Amino acid sequence: MAARRGVWLVLGLIGFAAALSAAGVWLTASFGSKRVSVPSHTALVLRLDGDIGEVDGVGLLDQFVESPPTVRALVDALARAKTDRRVKGLVIEPTSGTPFWAKSQEIRDAILDFRKSGKKTIAYLEYGGEQEYFLATACEKIAILPTSVLDVKGLATYEVFLRGAFDKFGVKPDFVHIGDYKTAVNTFTEKTFTRAHREMTESLNHDAFDQLVQAIATARKKSPDAVRKLIDQGPFLAEDAKDAGLVDALLYRDEVEENIGLGDDETTDFDDYVRALQPPFSLTVRPKIAVIYAVGTIMSGEGRGGEVAASDTLVEYINQAADDKGVKAIVLRVDSPGGSSIASDVIWRALMLAREEKPLIVSMGDLAASGGYYISMPGHVIVAQPGTLTGSIGIYTGKMAYAGTLAKVGVGVETVSEGKLADLDSPIKPFTDAERAKIEEQVQAFYDQFVAKVAEARKTTPEKIDAVAQGRVWTGRQAKGIGLVDELGGLDRAVAIARSRAKIPATADVEIVAYPPKPSLFEALSHPLSSSEDSSESRTALALLRPSERRVVSQLLAPMHLLKRREPLALMPFVFAH
Repeated sequence: MAARRGVWLVLGLIGFAAALSAAGVWLTASFGSKRVSVPSHTALVLRLDGDIGEVDGVGLLDQFVESPPTVRALVDALARAKTDRRVKGLVIEPTSGTPFWAKSQEIRDAILDFRKSGKKTIAYLEYGGEQEYFLATACEKIAILPTSVLDVKGLATYEVFLRGAFDKFGVKPDFVHIGDYKTAVNTFTEKTFTRAHREMTESLNHDAFDQLVQAIATARKKSPDAVRKLIDQGPFLAEDAKDAGLVDALLYRDEVEENIGLGDDETTDFDDYVRALQPPFSLTVRPKIAVIYAVGTIMSGEGRGGEVAASDTLVEYINQAADDKGVKAIVLRVDSPGGSSIASDVIWRALMLAREEKPLIVSMGDLAASGGYYISMPGHVIVAQPGTLTGSIGIYTGKMAYAGTLAKVGVGVETVSEGKLADLDSPIKPFTDAERAKIEEQVQAFYDQFVAKVAEARKTTPEKIDAVAQGRVWTGRQAKGIGLVDELGGLDRAVAIARSRAKIPATADVEIVAYPPKPSLFEALSHPLSSSEDSSESRTALALLRPSERRVVSQLLAPMHLLKRREPLALMPFVFAH
């Protein structure tokens, strides 16, 4: 009887899941995918609000709530709008920036490409910081709210050092790292910049500022020196910004379309336009290019969200694309600060095997540093944006020792162990000399093979790579100059190279197959909130934050999560830029 009741229970649960799936499909069809019609004469309105994601959400709620378009969806839709006769112009409204620049460059390039159609473009700023203004300069005209401020005054970088606080609480950060520029540990071990840390940070800030100046100078038809002098006078009142030639008009929002001759056209929200676009229809079998997204901190295990690049899941995607005869080339899109050295090596191996089967091209997003660069090495060609942060070829590991903290509150801890180094991972005491020697040996071995693999991939010597490694972070533009990347550009450029390498005719229609694929409702039911291994409480808390804020929190917490097993980390330092 007990067995029979168990069978009926299982059957009942299956029936309940099927009914819930059917209800979900009906709800999705009824509410989640409402078709939007595009007027025959329309101006698209593109609101750029902070960090734009690389991949669609995979949770249950994402099946019913329309999420904002991804970077790829925005770029593709701008390319479609360029030749869409219904679209007469484009209004962009940048409303907030992010800590990073590469994806903004990718979207800006797409807007510049749209302008080649001869259609009208205008940017409207209620507020204009550096990144909002950078995006606005892609347009033919820039308007700003009459009472606002153009807050363009240069770029500053902020780095947090926690050592002083740890000293007050009796915490001893004990880390081993390879490379003077592997400064991720400095957050915990230092009270201020080291010489190498300051040198690297100043170099990154200078190059980012130079890219900003060049973009403004080209767009506003001024010399770079003139732009630098103007920036030194910022921030600007709206009227002063207009007098300086940085904006073209002072307008309220209701006046914008009329100002560029689009007043008689209806407006269409760009998100609605993206959802209204149908995939190109074809009865023929088209060659496929797989685009595999490695987004977030690299960790071992499974995960299909946008915060973690999970090794088991990525290897599964890589193998599927490599084995699919219809897939003629693979593009790996990397937007990761790195993470677990072990997980990075597992992904690297799968990519090395895949590249033997078909062309493998790497496209770097905002970040492809440390472990993010490690998994980029197998690419036959590496493409990065000028503002991508990459390199950081180095490694570190360590722990926090809490004996001092516990002593402050009267807690004593005693240890019993067997084995000379059994107590190596103790959270109570710092490393002994013998323990540190063992860890340094292991960390050095990983660094040496990291450098050797980079040298082989970039067709140079380990000595030359070591000279630009040592944990140093480079911008994409700098990385191209020293041979760590091959070309500057976005995902579209990487796909074009993949097409060429796969010998697909330029006129042939290509199907882009994205990994992770959009989950079925049943798969979403299996991961109702997220696919990461974090607790439901932490996932809920993160869900309340903006995407850019979630990214900051995830990257700050990544070392503490990964160091639970004292794993060597190939993880870049975090920088607060503004």
